[in-house]
Amino acid sequence: MEAVSRSATSLGEVARAAGVSRATASKVLGGHPQVSESARQAVERAAAELGYLPNRAARSLVAGRSESVGVLIPEPSSQLFGDPMLARLLGAIGEELSANGLQMVLFAPQSATDIERLDQYLAGGHVDAVLLLALHESESLLARLQARGIPMVFGGSPRTALLASYVDVDNHAGGRSATQHLVAQGRRRIAHIAGPRDGPAAGQRLQGYREALWNAGLRSDLVEQGASDRDSGELAMARLLATQEDIDGVFAASDTMAAGAMWALQVLGRRVPDDVAVIGFDDSPIAMATQPPLSSVRQPVELMGREMAKLALSMSAVRGQAPRQIVLDPELALRESTVGSAN
Repeated sequence: MEAVSRSATSLGEVARAAGVSRATASKVLGGHPQVSESARQAVERAAAELGYLPNRAARSLVAGRSESVGVLIPEPSSQLFGDPMLARLLGAIGEELSANGLQMVLFAPQSATDIERLDQYLAGGHVDAVLLLALHESESLLARLQARGIPMVFGGSPRTALLASYVDVDNHAGGRSATQHLVAQGRRRIAHIAGPRDGPAAGQRLQGYREALWNAGLRSDLVEQGASDRDSGELAMARLLATQEDIDGVFAASDTMAAGAMWALQVLGRRVPDDVAVIGFDDSPIAMATQPPLSSVRQPVELMGREMAKLALSMSAVRGQAPRQIVLDPELALRESTVGSAN
């Protein structure tokens, strides 16, 4: 006799073998709590004997969940693929979701049309929650997400006044400790290359820089604006040196800008760290690729990703929770760009 394929077993066959209705079998296999223990045992035994493989979509329909979490990155492609931290963050998010039986769906809308399509997708209930990773928030996109009532978790504190759940590093403390380190190294003319004005993290790092210098009784106005990329760090450093030749320390709000600043210093004949000590922020792979290796403020990127995923899981499982904010502590990763090879 020809063997019956295990995947061909239907829900109806499981119900008949268990002696229950199809609806009851569906509830048992979908994890519905309101089923008698005898019925549950009968259905589970029949499913095991028949080799029934439940359809994922049908199971999700019964449970009222999609078993997917969207990760939304509404950034230009150049920034999306140029961010050395993003792969680590996405990897940690994906691992945490996978460990809990959910899949990650990545969205990177680049235009108004993309956002419209995304809105229609979300309206279909295809994700249980959304993780939002953005340097620059789209007001229209946030409004659409709020209107859909989909649980949202931000990577970093949101720029808007929106009361939301987020996971962030203590950027203020990081900026303060980076600057305090330069002061401790004997630097007295310390400049700052700031990140984009519309980014909350950049403003918090700037305030940390200023606080450290105020406390030390030093100037805190040697600030130039950057755009988070290497070129902007190089240009900002050149502008600073054009008016302040005696700068002996630099705190850049990202490793990429710090790398650009180091290049400009070397081109202009300044030795790092002998003449100018440089420290960045992120502790990305770039920090180990510069010459000399770059001191940096280390963000716990993998932990941030895991905590974001956990928040999304909690919020999608129990709707209506009050927003939660998780702020993680940064650490200093000290290398030759500030302490020199002799230390």
